[in-house]
Amino acid sequence: MRKLARTLANNDYQIINVHYPSRKLAIEELVQYLHGEIAPWCTDPSRKVHFVTHSLGGILVRAYVKTYPPVNLGRVVMLSPPNRGSELIDIFRDHWWFRKFFGPIRSQLGTDINSVPNTLGLVNFELGVIAGNRSINPIGSALIPAPNDGTVSVEHTQIEGMRDFLIVPYGHTCIMMRKVVAEQTLHFLQTGYFQRRTNGHK
Repeated sequence: MRKLARTLANNDYQIINVHYPSRKLAIEELVQYLHGEIAPWCTDPSRKVHFVTHSLGGILVRAYVKTYPPVNLGRVVMLSPPNRGSELIDIFRDHWWFRKFFGPIRSQLGTDINSVPNTLGLVNFELGVIAGNRSINPIGSALIPAPNDGTVSVEHTQIEGMRDFLIVPYGHTCIMMRKVVAEQTLHFLQTGYFQRRTNGHK
């Protein structure tokens, strides 16, 4: 997320780029971990706190806002979030190598009605979602409904209550590194909507 963070920093945003042990803790434990990292910034009514997330980070923000509602919540941009669960989780979560690599969250991010993403409810904040429809993962793309980014289908990135939605021609792993994604993220944080373009993507 460093490249995207630089774009925001260059436009006068103070950046807190949080790292978290996503392969070691369950989502509930990750929310507690995040609370310890960001609580001071979420309780200052004199300035807004915005969130920009990639993949699992979007689910963590939804869970965090539900558990510890920030008094100064601004806008949220999610990049490739499994807001309705990931189809790849459904396919691979019982395989030993998948359990070893992803840890506790593998059983929490499926598409069933009891998965964490599907029990968090609707969003009640200003949310913009950017989804990719290209992939460098041909196996993943072949296994889940098109269009997709190789990990999450475009359909499953969306959530009722989001304010704006944008599709870009990039894959799941590198979407946050693209210039146009950084520009669109900045535009949403500033205005509450994405900029519609007529000359393609950079």
